[in-house]
Amino acid sequence: MIQFNDRGLIPAIVQDAESGRVLMHAYMNGEALRLTLEGPDVWFYSRSRQELWHKGETSGNFLKVVEVQHDCDSDAVMVSVNPVGPACHTGAESCFDSGVLGSDSLVSEGTTTKPGPGVLAELLEVIVKRAEEKPEGSYTAALLAEGTGRVAQKVVEEAGEVAIASVSRPADETASEMADLLYHSMVLLTSAGVPAEMVWEELAKRRR
Repeated sequence: MIQFNDRGLIPAIVQDAESGRVLMHAYMNGEALRLTLEGPDVWFYSRSRQELWHKGETSGNFLKVVEVQHDCDSDAVMVSVNPVGPACHTGAESCFDSGVLGSDSLVSEGTTTKPGPGVLAELLEVIVKRAEEKPEGSYTAALLAEGTGRVAQKVVEEAGEVAIASVSRPADETASEMADLLYHSMVLLTSAGVPAEMVWEELAKRRR
């Protein structure tokens, strides 16, 4: 009955069974859904690592399954859980906590949104998609095809540009060079097969 997408995945929304608060959103494949239904913990499929992801295995922040439901079209699932610790890799209770993006991520007048740190997650999704689909004319796909060594070299080059810009160029040029560095760093993680979640969890651990 479950309708997986053309990549064999289905969106999974996780909700606190007691408070009803939405905690996070991820994806499951058939095996992750089976393991989740068996319990006691929630499993996902990591698109960046391209493997099963036992939520909490690294951090200890497990999600204990209470109930699993699918929507009216059977193309999304809602998992009610009793969380053990924060659900978000940042250390926040929920990935939809205002503390993840910060209160300044919204403009006070109108509905226009400012970019926040969440744009890194969006960027990573695009990079992973480029790695999988290898579209013609894509700089990301071409760079990944050159191998991890070349990507690492680009990161070193961009880091140097950031250092130079920060001491001798206007702020907008420093921001531009930093954006290049962050982008190439995300490409390097993908090329090296290092899950971005490991970086987020390490930063959260250091903050704590």
